[in-house]
Amino acid sequence: MHTPDQLATMDANALRALAAELIEKVALKDKELHRRGLRIEQLTHEMAVLKRWKYAARSERLDSAQLELLQETIDADLAAMELELDGLRAGDAPTPKEPAPAPKRAPLPQELPRTEIRHEPDSTICACGCQMKRIGEDVAEKLDYVPGVFTVQRHVRGKWTCARCSTLIQAPVPAQVIDKGIPTAGLLAQVLVAKYADHLPLYRQERVFARAGMAIPGSTLGEWVGVCGVRLQPLADALKAVLLKRPVLHGDETPVAMLKPGNGKTHRAYLWSWCTTQIEGIDAVVFDFADTRSGEHARNFLGNWHGSLVCDDYSGYKALFDAREGNDPRVIEAGCMAHARRKFHDLHANNGSLIAADALTLIGELYKIEREVEGLDDNARQRIRNDRGKPAADRLRQWLILHRQKVPDGTATAKAIDYSLKRWVALTRYLDDPRLPIDNNRVENCIRPIAIGRSNWLFAGSLRAGKRAAAVMSLIQSARMNGLDPYVYLKDILERLPTQPNSRIEELLPHRWKATPG
Repeated sequence: MHTPDQLATMDANALRALAAELIEKVALKDKELHRRGLRIEQLTHEMAVLKRWKYAARSERLDSAQLELLQETIDADLAAMELELDGLRAGDAPTPKEPAPAPKRAPLPQELPRTEIRHEPDSTICACGCQMKRIGEDVAEKLDYVPGVFTVQRHVRGKWTCARCSTLIQAPVPAQVIDKGIPTAGLLAQVLVAKYADHLPLYRQERVFARAGMAIPGSTLGEWVGVCGVRLQPLADALKAVLLKRPVLHGDETPVAMLKPGNGKTHRAYLWSWCTTQIEGIDAVVFDFADTRSGEHARNFLGNWHGSLVCDDYSGYKALFDAREGNDPRVIEAGCMAHARRKFHDLHANNGSLIAADALTLIGELYKIEREVEGLDDNARQRIRNDRGKPAADRLRQWLILHRQKVPDGTATAKAIDYSLKRWVALTRYLDDPRLPIDNNRVENCIRPIAIGRSNWLFAGSLRAGKRAAAVMSLIQSARMNGLDPYVYLKDILERLPTQPNSRIEELLPHRWKATPG
């Protein structure tokens, strides 16, 4: 801000420049307020629709398990939207209003074991020099959970006052992921791991908790999941940013049913998976939920990323490889030899094809070489691939060409051979780049636990729920890839997130995480 005296000494050009700067700032502020207003309006509308579904859900044509899953999804989505709305409205600096009365919550059962955690000021010497006296305390109880056992944490905050100047001090309330809620980070971590790693729906967790001595309504669990999803999203975004700095990525997608409330039916959505290679030295996977299999989702996720993408022959990736920057492709295709091998394996398993057996033997030579170069540096890996890998690949190609001439068009054998020949350049690109793997098995292994878990959670309840699941599963699966216990990891980061500066958020990513001492 300029003072009147400063403005009086400025010449006309400086004043015009200052005016232009102020006009630009006002325009940007108006634009931001307009964007925020549109987002608030959108969220408010979505919440109204969700609430209508919530109270009309009993009329949906769903079985009991599907109905339970729909209810927990709605509860989680509503809680996430409420939190997002609070953040948007906070930016509007509204006129202070009377705080809403705190909800009356039943006391935690007295029979649960309790651990007392005391919070006292660092110093009880008043600024006036007097020793302060303790005149009371505030107690807040948090429900904790170590798998199988509920306990209660009693946070005791002593009140200290100065007899001379009546100063009152008290240790601050410890920051929590869910303000004024009863769950500790340990309980929240348990709910998330059970839901997104063990694929245990919330209505089943509700029963597990009841057997352990604490009845927690499914709606409450859903609210916790929704809030945690919002809190963990910046960490998932940071993981994506790290991933997109790598020069080589794996990509794959798997179908997931997504519910369409209102007609009681589901349609096919997709969970896209992107991960680093085993050669990279950084273990990370990021899932991206989308309501279709359109290649547009792959392009949106990768953005302006440059590098080599290891993937199957799905046509949705083709536009990525056609995009160019100057004369060079922005994304280079690297094929998956495992897909080529799988076609011959199916032939041999189904009818004992001798041609398929020969193909498997030749492909096996390539895999034997790759097992030998595992763990070597790039120079040594490339040298062995040049000396032995390329001759082995040439033998396989000559064999494919020769036998293709002998089999009729349209047969399963012809189709298996054609797949390898048509994709030969992509399938053997790894031989000229030591950073590339031979196949896409790494990302398939990352996605397999999710594919197995589909039988438990049946469907994603909404697009928002799918994206929330993708974010949390990215952190859990990346933790597993780094040899971490997902429960221990999530418990620690949920404790640290409320006070972790955004500039140091990467310290909490699985490949960089170090447990809090003590």
